[in-house]
Amino acid sequence: MDKSTNSINWFEIPTLDILRAKKFYEATFGIEMSEMMEMMGMKMIGFPADPMSGKASGCIIQSGMHKPSMEGVVIYLNANPQIHEVTNRVEAAGGKLVMPVTQISPEIGYMAFFIDTEGNKIGVHAQN
Repeated sequence: MDKSTNSINWFEIPTLDILRAKKFYEATFGIEMSEMMEMMGMKMIGFPADPMSGKASGCIIQSGMHKPSMEGVVIYLNANPQIHEVTNRVEAAGGKLVMPVTQISPEIGYMAFFIDTEGNKIGVHAQN
């Protein structure tokens, strides 16, 4: 593996109701997500991404293969520039904050966890 690449290059957050999940993530992060081509019966809506940046991106996905779970892989979504701007919108968007903003260290920044509208535990990270 090239050491200059990201450890994560794609992620999928399972959903049972893709429109409800889209509304939640758009409201929580203040973003616009875009529909992707349906593949093998899987509906996907992508997070904003610049394919030329080399940074990881991903989607919410509704399929028979993936089910929401608080016990699955934990991903941390980018909450820069201010983590509180994101965490303050979680509950209004229909999620539940399960670990408040906590400083990891002055060098690494802050983290928090929430449960999305689909039952997934998601981490957020920001420098401030």
